[in-house]
Amino acid sequence: MKLEELVAIDIHTHAEVSCCQPPDPYGEEYDRAADRYFGSDRRPTIAETIAYYRERKLGLVMFTVDCEAHVGRRRIPNEEIAEAAMANSDMMIAFASIDPHKGKMGAREARRLIEDHGVRGFKFHPTMMGFHPYDRMAWPLYEVIAEYKLPAIFHSGHSGMGTGMRGGGGLKLEYSNPMHLEDAAIDFPDMQFVIAHPSWPWQDEALSLCLHKPNVWIDLSGWSPKYFPKPLVQYANTLLKDRVLFGTDFPLITPERWLADFKEAGFKPELHQRILKDNAARLLGLAA
Repeated sequence: MKLEELVAIDIHTHAEVSCCQPPDPYGEEYDRAADRYFGSDRRPTIAETIAYYRERKLGLVMFTVDCEAHVGRRRIPNEEIAEAAMANSDMMIAFASIDPHKGKMGAREARRLIEDHGVRGFKFHPTMMGFHPYDRMAWPLYEVIAEYKLPAIFHSGHSGMGTGMRGGGGLKLEYSNPMHLEDAAIDFPDMQFVIAHPSWPWQDEALSLCLHKPNVWIDLSGWSPKYFPKPLVQYANTLLKDRVLFGTDFPLITPERWLADFKEAGFKPELHQRILKDNAARLLGLAA
């Protein structure tokens, strides 16, 4: 990334529509539930998302979510996102998503994506993937990520996916309690764990874990900053100022909305640059 040319780095954007394979209509009811929850129905292609961020001089980290085993929906290829990132390396980085249920085959895929496709991190959604982050079946995958000292983002807290559906769409919120990351954070101290989103209803747990474990971070995506819990803003302004990260959850929340609300949310002005860009640059190995 050309950091000097970027206003900020959005650590949390989703690949929604592939440019090389047709959409999988299976499970569309989950999309509709998320649309209702967020009040958005934007579904841009990968290319459209990149153009949108480039126009605004924003860097981005993009990923899909591999929930093939639990939800049964075909993922967007990790390779497609990685190729787009290589073609736009001045402002984009690719993370991969691999379902831990894939075991050693998933670990092999992770190594190949890192070595051959330049993937710089990983994304997990415990609720959509149907696993506890402390489940030892994920250890082979974590071992590869830790070997390369790469970060991994884990969804936490409530999920718009399944909200309002009959039986919540069969998705368990409990999988995404951030404290479930503790065992992995202990066993893999060289792996950076990013707790995605304000972790309602477990915000205090997320703050405690991040304060206690120096390899745990928090991204501020998925909510407008005007709704952030007061303790989250308090710790971002003080003890955790070096480990909180700008993220939107695009396309469900736009950077324009997030950045406008961020200015009014009580974050110290002298920390804006750190939260919007500098912390992400360190996490991604782009700065000391």
